[in-house]
Amino acid sequence: MFFSQIVAERKIQEAILKGELDNLPGKGKPLQLEDESGIPEELRLAYKILKNADCLPPELELKKEIVQLRDLLRGMEDVDEKYRLMKRLNFQIMKLNMMRRASPLLEENQVYCEKVLERLSQKDSRKGGGGKKESKASSAFSTSE
Repeated sequence: MFFSQIVAERKIQEAILKGELDNLPGKGKPLQLEDESGIPEELRLAYKILKNADCLPPELELKKEIVQLRDLLRGMEDVDEKYRLMKRLNFQIMKLNMMRRASPLLEENQVYCEKVLERLSQKDSRKGGGGKKESKASSAFSTSE
């Protein structure tokens, strides 16, 4: 044993004899150990630090942003802004799918342009609008696929 370990052990034994460790929270209860078997040994300390700092892994950060973008997309009215947001959403979904090492069947689905264009044209026809914004968006959608 190293000298520092011997000193530490002595201090602990003295504290036990004096009763300084009797009133600690969780005394007599089992320790809550986390299963870190799936994390490589050299990364465990870094993961623990990130977890204690409330930092999420990149994959979960992306999933969180995707959920936020989908929520924003539902309430959006402007066609051009909706198109810009859909492009960003699809890009984030593509990044997430590329990060994963899983079957393509488990991949996140991208937002489909036809469904959005159909709904936008229905809204425009109800309002009596139509015209330039819709055709601009539809031409942009057709070139992105």
